[in-house]
Amino acid sequence: MRFQPLKKFDLYIIRKFLGTFFYAIALIIGISVVFDISEKIDDFIEKEAPFRAIVFDYYLNFIPYFANLFSGLFTFIAVIFFTSKLAFNSEIIAILSSGISFKRMLRPYMISAGVIAVFSYALANFIIPPANLEMNNFKYTYVKSPPVNRDKNIHIQLEPNIYIYMDRYNSTNDLGIKFTIEKFDNDKLVSKLSADHIRWDREKKTWTISNYTIRDIVGDKEFLTHGSRIDTTLAMNPSDFVSTKDDMESMNLFELIDFINLQKMRGIDTIEQYSVERHRRAAIAFSSFILTLIGASLASRKIRGGLGLHLGLGLLLAFSYLMFQQVTKIFALSGTMAPFLAMWLPNILYAGIGFVLYRWASR
Repeated sequence: MRFQPLKKFDLYIIRKFLGTFFYAIALIIGISVVFDISEKIDDFIEKEAPFRAIVFDYYLNFIPYFANLFSGLFTFIAVIFFTSKLAFNSEIIAILSSGISFKRMLRPYMISAGVIAVFSYALANFIIPPANLEMNNFKYTYVKSPPVNRDKNIHIQLEPNIYIYMDRYNSTNDLGIKFTIEKFDNDKLVSKLSADHIRWDREKKTWTISNYTIRDIVGDKEFLTHGSRIDTTLAMNPSDFVSTKDDMESMNLFELIDFINLQKMRGIDTIEQYSVERHRRAAIAFSSFILTLIGASLASRKIRGGLGLHLGLGLLLAFSYLMFQQVTKIFALSGTMAPFLAMWLPNILYAGIGFVLYRWASR
């Protein structure tokens, strides 16, 4: 299919769409920054946070996060707002009367939605994660205490046929209690190390195992080795036992995929939130097309009530979409729905609504 060059009305709509979108995003970011400053100003003063760190380490990284957080909603608002103005100024009637079909008129809308989708996908997967890492480092230094993990009964597969167990792990002092590591060969135990505790050495980046006993099984014989201390490297880090939302949101796409695969290899089943996060980023980016289709179809018709009614109906649909997305997310986190389906089901349903509205508007 041959590409048709953009016409003046295409560029006009793209300029209106993207201009309204980025203006609305800039406005909400400005308001969010003001409210955030008013909430955290006491912490900044009490902890003596440097002005440069506040601006460059926190708020400069704060902006991409909120830009992407509100991108779907403001895509919808932008479409409703400027399309309603076009409709009530009879500009859409003029476009359609010139022989341009409603389907052809949506082309610049979809191009603009594509720009926003790429913008959102790049932000969510490659720009926001390192920005979140910097922002969280600032928060844990000047605003709040870092998360503390005290998990119990930890079972992890480090590598194929190698398993560890800890009665509990305390991330405050990097200490694991009642540690064991077992090695199997063809489902048969061949070696087992048991220790009172294991501690992470932050300087050497190694594990120190204290008061240990190693039981080696060779054929029908067993050999015991005792020791008070041994330094070793293992395929695990303290971060494996301190899993927070901040950690998840600080991973780029490739890190997130690698982490999910690693946890699956280790036999850890509680990775729903990571799978949800992975699919959520793609689903939200793609939702720009669906919300644009709904908004353009809804606002392109003159109806009694004007811009206010268009905005009211649009916001009702937008918030119902966001609410439905949260409901399916809860189902995914509880394990009752596959993460992929949970994150894409709202898009599938609202794509159907968009198609119905498109047929109504194109009549």
